[in-house]
Amino acid sequence: MSKNTEKQLLVEKIIEAIQDTKGEDVLVFDLSNIENAVAETFIICSGNSNTQVSSIAGNIEKKVRNELKDRPWHVEGNENAMWVLLDYVSVVVHVFQKQVREYYDIETLWGDAKVTRIEDAKPNF
Repeated sequence: MSKNTEKQLLVEKIIEAIQDTKGEDVLVFDLSNIENAVAETFIICSGNSNTQVSSIAGNIEKKVRNELKDRPWHVEGNENAMWVLLDYVSVVVHVFQKQVREYYDIETLWGDAKVTRIEDAKPNF
């Protein structure tokens, strides 16, 4: 299996896990053509409470582990669940509480990135 196919499967499983736990405002940033980007893909979503943010992050880890046999290289933010980061090296996931996401507005950092807004449909990569 090629590296791009593996990454695409990872992105799809992450999005499924987010949707399964009612994550909102899901954005996928393709950073593969941006020089010095820390990852090829960023996925950002929101939850309404620390409980939901924890649930979304936990479901991502569980689904990816069970279906793709992969684990994040690094996880941050589980303690207070205001903003959880899951780093799968080529794909980094940010799960925010809505007000924290609005405050930091990290979406604006990647103006050159191709952005896909995920509704309920599967992304086309």
